[in-house]
Amino acid sequence: MIALATQSFIPYPGRMTQLLEIGTARVLKCAASGPLLAAPGDANDFLGDAWAHEAAVVAIPVERLGPDFLDLSTRIAGDVFQKFVNYRMRLAIVGDIGARLEASKALTDFVRETNKGTSIWFVPDFETLRTRLEVIPTT
Repeated sequence: MIALATQSFIPYPGRMTQLLEIGTARVLKCAASGPLLAAPGDANDFLGDAWAHEAAVVAIPVERLGPDFLDLSTRIAGDVFQKFVNYRMRLAIVGDIGARLEASKALTDFVRETNKGTSIWFVPDFETLRTRLEVIPTT
């Protein structure tokens, strides 16, 4: 793994969230442990943290997703993603969702289409996100 320069650390009880500069983007890299993103309203906490630290991208590990987040019939993912897009905050879901993709053609199609854009991405690891951010402007 390539070491990334850390801009600063944001202390939270029981977890370590990092604020990183990647290319021209300031990224709030959320820790693997902490409150779940389980409902659309939970996005407000992630957005608030990002705004407080002037981040342009929020990277949330799959471990922080609620159990129904990737079940498209619940509309949780769609509602959360719409909130991020409305507030012009980029979002990356970071981690392996291969098993969920194998079980759902709809989710596979959703992820493929989402990854074509410049606002919301599913990436297998943080290095993939880093590579993507280095080639995409932060506007």
